[in-house]
Amino acid sequence: MTDLPDNSDPGSDPDVWIADLAWLGGPTLVSDVTIEARDGLVSSIASSVPRHGASKLNGVVLPGLVNTHSHAFHRLLRGRTHRQGGDFWMWRDRMYEIAAALTPESYERLATAVFVEMALAGITAVGEFQYLHHQIGGTPYADHNEMGHALIRAARAAGIRISVLDAGYFAAGFGDEPLSPVQKRFSDGKASVWLDRVAELRSVHENDGDVVVGLAPHSVRAVPEAMLVELANRIQDGTPLHIHVSEQPAENRECLEATTLTPIGLLERVGLLDPTSTLVHATHITDADIELMVSAGSTVCYCPTTERDLADGVGPAADLAEAGVPLSVGSDSHAVIDLFEEARGVELHSRLSTGRRGVFAPHELMEAATVTGSASLGFPSAGLKEGSSADFIVVDPESPRLAGFSDDTVLDTIVFAATAADVRDVFVAGRQIVTDGTHPGWADSRKALDDW
Repeated sequence: MTDLPDNSDPGSDPDVWIADLAWLGGPTLVSDVTIEARDGLVSSIASSVPRHGASKLNGVVLPGLVNTHSHAFHRLLRGRTHRQGGDFWMWRDRMYEIAAALTPESYERLATAVFVEMALAGITAVGEFQYLHHQIGGTPYADHNEMGHALIRAARAAGIRISVLDAGYFAAGFGDEPLSPVQKRFSDGKASVWLDRVAELRSVHENDGDVVVGLAPHSVRAVPEAMLVELANRIQDGTPLHIHVSEQPAENRECLEATTLTPIGLLERVGLLDPTSTLVHATHITDADIELMVSAGSTVCYCPTTERDLADGVGPAADLAEAGVPLSVGSDSHAVIDLFEEARGVELHSRLSTGRRGVFAPHELMEAATVTGSASLGFPSAGLKEGSSADFIVVDPESPRLAGFSDDTVLDTIVFAATAADVRDVFVAGRQIVTDGTHPGWADSRKALDDW
């Protein structure tokens, strides 16, 4: 992997850029914006304040996009699960075949490729929902966190931030159904062992501003209620908690039969529903579930391209928006890696389910793809504002998809028409990792994907 340039010397003068148009939040863009960064953070941002020696950003500047939910190795399923049709469970069988084949070395190489693809798409931070912990059969590696370290090294090579959402996985279904041979590599056997292992991983990276270590009970069907209670008793304040919830109707039926509660109701009962919890998918939820989310201040992450690829269904995003539940987005299985597509997918799915347009304003969708996602992953300083990390992207105004925009419609045009291919430049902590649509690690990454 080619090393990325490092222009973040803390002893140097601040980096300064000039943007013709930049989104600083709200429904409109601001013209002639000066961005100054020092030590990787935005030290000042102002409109119409020219600076001598500033670098010109040739395009529309947005905060870095945040991919709240990712399973990096699912990228290998792209284009390989469609010809025979089938449902989610058939897709999962193919996914398990790939999961069984990965080693720390091969996963690091694969994840680096996936994260480079994300960087090229304007993604500056990813939430990696990680459950490939051990060797086949469940035997730990010599370093029990070797897979987590491999993912962190991959994110460093790509130049993006990572929140490792370390997954607990203990049962194949309700009633303590035993794990399959492949699932055994997902499991630590006991919740206490899992939590101790994650604490060790967190201690190694606790002073690294580019790495967050969170907790991710895979789902209520994979983590028995007693273990969820143990997690609730041990989780540290402020630790991000992500969990798959109500992705399939079968999960809801089985949860009701086993506990008399919906998955979200169960999370509320064990004390795992609060402002740090992000509920991934939340496709088949009830009005009562939404009331619980509002009371707890929880966030929902939608992954529209995966949810439609797997025929999961369309979640009640309009009801969540009306109730004030914050939304983020993720590319999940990486049917495509394009956060513009994920963001507008939330609105377009809502149009199909409600029969009306304009459930979400363009700036609300952009907030979901940036600021809300960042906070969900434990990176609270996001957006183009003083004190935030200097993570931003430049979208090419010469793209055929953006031709014809005016200054007052440019955000709308980007949200509803731009693609990942329109990202020209990408900066993380003031360091440029993509230049004119090129990442120095893409050649190696392309080979890694081709080799599979």
